[in-house]
Amino acid sequence: MTKDWKTRTQLVHEGTRRSQYGEMAEAIFLTQGFVYPTAEAAEERFIKAGEDEFIYARYGNPTTRMFEERIAALEGTDDAFATASGMAAVSGALMSLVRAGDHVVSARALFGSCLYVLEEVLQKFGVRVTFVDGADLDQWRAAVTPGTKAVFFESMSNPTLELVDIRGVSEIAHKAGALVICDNVFATPIFSRAVEQGADVVVYSTTKHIDGQGRALGGVVCGTKEFVRKTLEPYMKHTGGSMSPFTAWMHLNGMATLDLRCRAMAASALRIAEVLSGWSQVGRVIYPGLAVHPQHDLAMTQMGSGGTIVTFDVAGGKEAAFRFMNALGIVKISNNLGDAKTIATHPATTTHQRLPQEQKDALGITPGLIRLSVGLEDVDDLIADLGQALGRN
Repeated sequence: MTKDWKTRTQLVHEGTRRSQYGEMAEAIFLTQGFVYPTAEAAEERFIKAGEDEFIYARYGNPTTRMFEERIAALEGTDDAFATASGMAAVSGALMSLVRAGDHVVSARALFGSCLYVLEEVLQKFGVRVTFVDGADLDQWRAAVTPGTKAVFFESMSNPTLELVDIRGVSEIAHKAGALVICDNVFATPIFSRAVEQGADVVVYSTTKHIDGQGRALGGVVCGTKEFVRKTLEPYMKHTGGSMSPFTAWMHLNGMATLDLRCRAMAASALRIAEVLSGWSQVGRVIYPGLAVHPQHDLAMTQMGSGGTIVTFDVAGGKEAAFRFMNALGIVKISNNLGDAKTIATHPATTTHQRLPQEQKDALGITPGLIRLSVGLEDVDDLIADLGQALGRN
């Protein structure tokens, strides 16, 4: 029945569980354990828990399960596992799958913590990792071999908004028998069609657009029931990376407005990108929704939108970028994104600070680069604030 529901209906109703009291709002089950009617029932549940039976909050919880079912329905996967943070989702998806001697191919343009997992953690435990230019399908073809276990990439990179051709990379990976793991945060679950385009596993930091209010850390891994329950779940429940019921409840409430928020943010982001492109105080403006973006056609095919993030260079380097950020009024300085509040980030000194200078140069992370996560404020107020901070008034 629910397979015919449209996105906004799914975001309000999918996966809802009600107690005997028939509550309207999703309930928060703040319990670490569950009572069994008999010793025999406890034994049976530990052998095989039923579809709506729970053992321990680290393994699963009714509130968390509502969130997992809702996001899986939205993403178009069989199942999902909710995690304590976005990085718990990324590391869990990778660590649960590979072992010493396995080979992973990854796009080079990644968030700093994702790079740490691939460069330090996986390789420390004997996993071979090959990095490629994510936008270059020839490099993927050369790197992926019949022995490759998985490929990993951000569908839109942080912070320079480079897109990976999901369909193209998935075809290459699947020919070699490799699993496709896609970090889809910048695409958002609203604009994403990653599974339809070939991704096997989709990862989100739910801290971002899904929560949408800057309230709680969270993450989720979406995939087949086989992967989620037989590969990922044993690893996550024994290593303790599961989401708290209170966070799941906040995310469920955030999802009700997710479609409305993401579309409003993207519309404002496009307007801001267009305006910034005409200002002399700004160098390059990176936004896939602009026709001049080199991957505009791919962005429209994969997402149908340019997304909610605009990246741009302030002329004058780090000193000018800091002066601009310090002069902002409405826009806040932080390192989160996907929030209702518009956020400015200086990647070179924060989120990507640990990268060697040559790697920053290769990724296009310049001293004057600003990542702007566009929120829900009036777009004219945001443009006025950006203008005065750049000294245009």
